[in-house]
Amino acid sequence: MTPRTSPLHDRHVAAGAKLADFSGWSMPIEYAGGGVLAEHAAVRDGVGLFDVSHLGTGTVRGPGAAAFVDACLTNDLSRIRPGQAQYTLCCVPDGEPQAGGVIDDLIVYLHGPDEVLLVPNAANAAEVLGRLADAAPPGITVEDRHAEVAVLAVQGPRSLQVLELLGVPGEIDYMSFVTGTGGGAAEVTVCRTGYTGEHGYELLVGADKAGEMWDALLDAGVDLGIRPCGLGARDTLRTEMGYPLHGHELSRAISPVQARTGWAVGWQKPAFWGREALLAEKATGPGRTLWGLRATGRGIPRPGMTVLDAAGSPVGETTSGTFSPTLKTGIALALLDSAAAVEAGAELAVDVRGRPQAVEVVRPPFVPSHVR
Repeated sequence: MTPRTSPLHDRHVAAGAKLADFSGWSMPIEYAGGGVLAEHAAVRDGVGLFDVSHLGTGTVRGPGAAAFVDACLTNDLSRIRPGQAQYTLCCVPDGEPQAGGVIDDLIVYLHGPDEVLLVPNAANAAEVLGRLADAAPPGITVEDRHAEVAVLAVQGPRSLQVLELLGVPGEIDYMSFVTGTGGGAAEVTVCRTGYTGEHGYELLVGADKAGEMWDALLDAGVDLGIRPCGLGARDTLRTEMGYPLHGHELSRAISPVQARTGWAVGWQKPAFWGREALLAEKATGPGRTLWGLRATGRGIPRPGMTVLDAAGSPVGETTSGTFSPTLKTGIALALLDSAAAVEAGAELAVDVRGRPQAVEVVRPPFVPSHVR
């Protein structure tokens, strides 16, 4: 199957991007003239621009739309007010195989009691929106807007300066959003969030205006050292933060309890998909728990590697692993057996191509977060 392309595909090709198939989309992994390390540094120290239009977008509208979504997804929408966004999870409903497992993690934009906008992951957008459409009562509509909306992420300590130069609103609280204009777009929704651990924003614009907005952001940020950044840097940045990636730290086989995302579950709510299964797991305790691992030697852990205790016995498996450009060493996220009674500071090893490589157990983030 031919991968889908973002509205900015021609810009990526012109910039010499290395493209790869990501969840059925041809997306930039890195750009010519620097690569992942330079792009990572730009976000940590200045500002980077990402095309994340592979992320899905969908609207749920109608009388009581917010209450309907709240009864399906895990987090508690009553915790936020219109104009705020919330991280949440779509879990496998009770009664289905792997109940309580994670179908997807996503962001909910609360416009009001009768309208919410959802931003799920590329690979799972159709299923999340399809499940909501199937469950929706009369009067509530679920619309897939994936092809209509482009998503750009401006991330880094200078991100606000870039938006201000364009006249795009940026003086907003963390996890809040506003709708304004700028950068050639008649309408742009700006949310102060991101996936890097730095001060940043995600901009939702009409797909037909994505190119103008991309060009305007790069032009505005030229004196601030802005760089276009690919999904390679996005992965190293989020791993340093310990942020989960669906298919790695979250999946149908990995629950929020195991992945330490129980903070995104409204445990007191009367209803959400997978509630009974998750309450039961929380009560008994998970069989495995997500931890961070920091290499103390030269080895770089990668996903799917076995974690060993001091005796050489398996105690878990890495879910993500990379070289940390900030720390100049290997880091990983790993699901470790609860029976091993691992604590922060413990010394373990990762089997890197047949050779045990020493690691220290840490509780992420690996580097300080600046998002609040």
